[in-house]
Amino acid sequence: MVTRVGGRHAGQGGKRGDLTGPSPVDRGKPGSKIHAMSERGGIPLSIVISAANRNDHLTFEAVIDEVAPVAGPLGRPRRRPHKLHADKGYDYPACRKTLRRRGIIARIARRGIESAKRLGRHRYVIERTLEWVSRFRRLARRYERKAAHFLGFTRLACAVICYRRAVKLDLLTHNNPK
Repeated sequence: MVTRVGGRHAGQGGKRGDLTGPSPVDRGKPGSKIHAMSERGGIPLSIVISAANRNDHLTFEAVIDEVAPVAGPLGRPRRRPHKLHADKGYDYPACRKTLRRRGIIARIARRGIESAKRLGRHRYVIERTLEWVSRFRRLARRYERKAAHFLGFTRLACAVICYRRAVKLDLLTHNNPK
């Protein structure tokens, strides 16, 4: 399993609450950031919320630990992905050490060495996943004061995304006449 990690800002529109901070991309308005991890096809595996002014690498371990076990054909369920692609925001020794400890191969672009163009095809997947999440009007802008409520709506959106993807790929057993 190959995964991607990324983050996107969700504006808050003047409200204060849990896990908010001045957004670096929206004139310092308070907001939150959605950190997500998806599989190769863009299906979200884990979602974590943080303040908008918090660096991505500080929530990296929480995103990795949120992944639920993935059922395989036989044997124990696989808990961790085989490889993980991430952009330059995660190029810190602590992130690489976290992946090494868990036996995951790190594919992280290095700051100042690798160009952003090379990561494009891998970055597209997580950007598409975050765009699917932000299509839900409730998540495009944060209305909830409590971070737990916002996280609940975000996880509900991910469940709907997974369901829609399963219907599109005809993976549901009750829809499959075979």
